[in-house]
Amino acid sequence: MTALTLVAANLAIVLGCMLLLWLVSLPLRNASIVDIFWGPGFAIVAVATLLLAEGYAPRQWLLAALTAAWGLRLGLYLAIRNLGHGEDPRYAAWRARHEAAGGSYALHSLYMVFGLQGLLIIIVSLPVQLGQLAAEPARLGPLAWLGAAVWTVGFLFEAVGDWQLRRFKADPANRGKVLDTGLWRYTRHPNYFGNACLWWGLWLVACDAPGMAWTAVGPAVMTFFLLRVSGVTLLEKSLSQTKPQYADYVRRTSAFFPRPPRSG
Repeated sequence: MTALTLVAANLAIVLGCMLLLWLVSLPLRNASIVDIFWGPGFAIVAVATLLLAEGYAPRQWLLAALTAAWGLRLGLYLAIRNLGHGEDPRYAAWRARHEAAGGSYALHSLYMVFGLQGLLIIIVSLPVQLGQLAAEPARLGPLAWLGAAVWTVGFLFEAVGDWQLRRFKADPANRGKVLDTGLWRYTRHPNYFGNACLWWGLWLVACDAPGMAWTAVGPAVMTFFLLRVSGVTLLEKSLSQTKPQYADYVRRTSAFFPRPPRSG
């Protein structure tokens, strides 16, 4: 199987899943269910590649297992957090603007929500797909183990950060307050930092095989979206407007890369 054939097959699988998910979203009037599928979508690509490709088996299993573990944890976390709460306000506002202008949000969401996220899954997961396709070298070298270590750091930052935030929000006494303890003391977005970190770790595992350096486009796209599109920028705009203490938190705490907080 060639790289192009593999990517095309995975694209067809992901877009098929997105089409089914879009059909489910229509009677629910809830396009934000796509967020729950984001992580599991990567797990599906990783496992599909494991079944379709004929690369070096230990590297295939390492990439597939790490990706699936991350994707399924994230999907479960978002399902617990989001289900039963209606459409996310961001999607609801987008829906309201589009329908007020006389457009069909149902059709628009097929392309700009479900289709776009499906395409992004394929682009971001390029290291996981093509790293599994490589048959040589037939051993796991230093880059693979380094990548697994970087993935572990990122996974822990994301999982622990999510857990700390969920526990903080569950306490009514914290309403309107800013979480600035635990990992959140060192970075304003430990979960986003962890997400980016683990994807660079997966890229390093893929780079254990020759010719994989260019697949850095995958984690680069993920990092760009986390920093500039759907992550840090969008969330901080909202938090600055709703939490008076957030400006001081911004002044003393790193936005992304963990470091000790500024004093004074």
